[in-house]
Amino acid sequence: MTGSVEIRVGPPSLTVHADEQFLVCALDGTIAAGEQQGYFCVDTRLVSDYELTLSKMPPTLLNSAVVQPFSARHEFANAEMATSGGVIESGTLHLRLDRTIHHGIHEDYDLTNYASEAVEFELELRFESDYADLFDVKEQRFVRRGLLESRWDSDARTLTNSYRHGDFERGLRLQVKKQGSEPEYANGRLSFRIALEPKQRWHTCLLWVPVGVAEQEGDPIDACHALLTGDPELAKRRRAWRARVTRIKTNDSGVNAVVERALDDLGSLRMRRVDKDATAHGGDGIEEMVPAAGIPWFVSLFGRDALVVSLQTLSLSPGLAAGSLQALASLQGDRYDDRHDLQPGKIEHEFRHGELAHFELVPQTPYYGSHDATTLYVWAAAELWRWTADRALLERLRPHVERALHWIDVDGDSDGDGLQEYQTRAGDWGYYNQSWKDSGDGIVNADGSNAELPIATCELQGYVVAAKRAWADTLEQAFDDAPGAVQLRGQANRLAEAIEERFWWESEGAYYLGLDGRKRPIESVASNQGHLLWAQAITGERAARVVTRLLEADMWSGWGVRTLSAAHVAYNPLSYQLGSVWPHDNAILAHGFARYGHGAQAGQIARALFDAAGRFQYRRLPEVYGGLTRDEGSFPVQYIGANVPQAWASGAIIHLLSALLGLEPDAANKRLMLRPALPDWLDEIELTNLRVGNASVDLRVTHGNVSVTHQSGDLDVSGGLVTTNGPA
Repeated sequence: MTGSVEIRVGPPSLTVHADEQFLVCALDGTIAAGEQQGYFCVDTRLVSDYELTLSKMPPTLLNSAVVQPFSARHEFANAEMATSGGVIESGTLHLRLDRTIHHGIHEDYDLTNYASEAVEFELELRFESDYADLFDVKEQRFVRRGLLESRWDSDARTLTNSYRHGDFERGLRLQVKKQGSEPEYANGRLSFRIALEPKQRWHTCLLWVPVGVAEQEGDPIDACHALLTGDPELAKRRRAWRARVTRIKTNDSGVNAVVERALDDLGSLRMRRVDKDATAHGGDGIEEMVPAAGIPWFVSLFGRDALVVSLQTLSLSPGLAAGSLQALASLQGDRYDDRHDLQPGKIEHEFRHGELAHFELVPQTPYYGSHDATTLYVWAAAELWRWTADRALLERLRPHVERALHWIDVDGDSDGDGLQEYQTRAGDWGYYNQSWKDSGDGIVNADGSNAELPIATCELQGYVVAAKRAWADTLEQAFDDAPGAVQLRGQANRLAEAIEERFWWESEGAYYLGLDGRKRPIESVASNQGHLLWAQAITGERAARVVTRLLEADMWSGWGVRTLSAAHVAYNPLSYQLGSVWPHDNAILAHGFARYGHGAQAGQIARALFDAAGRFQYRRLPEVYGGLTRDEGSFPVQYIGANVPQAWASGAIIHLLSALLGLEPDAANKRLMLRPALPDWLDEIELTNLRVGNASVDLRVTHGNVSVTHQSGDLDVSGGLVTTNGPA
């Protein structure tokens, strides 16, 4: 990845996060409500405006950066300042602001006087709290529904802002600690009078403490400048997680840097709220977890996202799948409630906890408007069995899988024609589209109009084929249920035949995007069809034609496969899902290509995504980026408003490498098959502590050779040219 140009994604801002809290601010640390910035805790913005001045003048930003997912540093010099003691020349004072987030925010303010004489000046901080719901912030729809109150306690050096709307209460306590001078509060500003001799330093801590949010109770980090470690207990858990999961290394330093970033992001997105449900089977909690879907807009439990990440990362750790499957089981639908698109057996889509959700002014309490999550639940449970052969966990999951299968056959196929189709029952607040392309305009006809409901997208059919075949294998292996397996395989095979008969588009050498409410083909060339290869739901001959079609110029941007053909009337490379590039979508395509023996084409997609990641800030893939055509000297173009980091964008990196390795576990029979197809730009992948069942193995994979360098437990490794160099 030589010659890379690093770019920033989205508006110029910095984001730090931990658990269900995050801070989005400008590069100079300021917060402006109108810029969708703020300090958020559990779907509520606790700080909407923040400003820092030195003697009424904003300091001059020198540099700022996110140091860890949970910390950031801002470096300033003073502008020229008029004070009661005279003018202080610019660039003679150095100000450092450090922020570390966990159970609130710990701020460190450090000032040093580099002038040749003593100086006196004032540092002022202005805070505003609007307590806006996250949905209101995203839509820039600011409606105050309750009452605000501020109280200053000079003895405790604490400013408390509070908000009350009926029985919904939130607050923020700003507490001065280790102060270099006494704080004062007047005119809505917290101020410090500072006098410094030459080379003298001044330090003060300011703690931002959420109030009234039970799930985030605790104190901010006590240690100053804890940018690298953050909260000690959280740091311990992060280290334990990294020590447990598979370690991945290649011969390409750029790829390695992208992998490390993806692993850090996956670990940092953990949500404590669901830890109890994630470890219901008695896990030790080191690996079993559920990641937030993305920062800043998706800090919540999203069914589809959690399950896609589960499927992406099984070679890294079974813990994300085990945690997600158990957490989602606790929310599985048990009745009909059309206002929330809830049906028995259905897996939730999104669960929110802000003011709008509290008063049920939005459907996400939780909301079930995701068609694919329920099928992905079945598939993920079966794949978890393939990797772990954990019979006890499978016994816990089996009733939920059976209810999900019943939903697929009954409510998932609302008209009984054997196909999966979706249509909201929630009226005007239900989601029009309920496949992974769930934006309101995500599924379009050839003329650019929205497809008519109910819609049967092609990939929804493929997921059911894969899920039923995978669960059929599980029934046979784990429960000796041959009749049940035969029944499921028969259903899957009939659906696979229907895909070929009803979705194949011969003139395009592709599959229709879907069928509309009148069962008419949706004649749009889109990336969805590539998911059929991931599901192994189509014939080899047609899979080869799909590979060719998806890599033609109208679909291939150079930075990945577009969501929609550039030849389509609705194509917009800067849109959310009508021609943009989604990393998780592309990793799914690469996995599907490899499964049908098209390793070179899978490598082409992998190269494009690693190139893109190398150019984004911090080598981090965003949720989505522009579908503009790559040319010499170009770089991937931001999508304003993308979640960064985003769980399935990070998981896509692991998914890509798994595709290139062709990993096929069979933990019940203590086997691991590899079908490696390393591209010419990647000579070697090393895996350390790859676990299959109760065994673990270290592998070194090169072109045409798989070396077992260390093994613990009973595991037969095959595929390629396998050599054993280490102890068994």
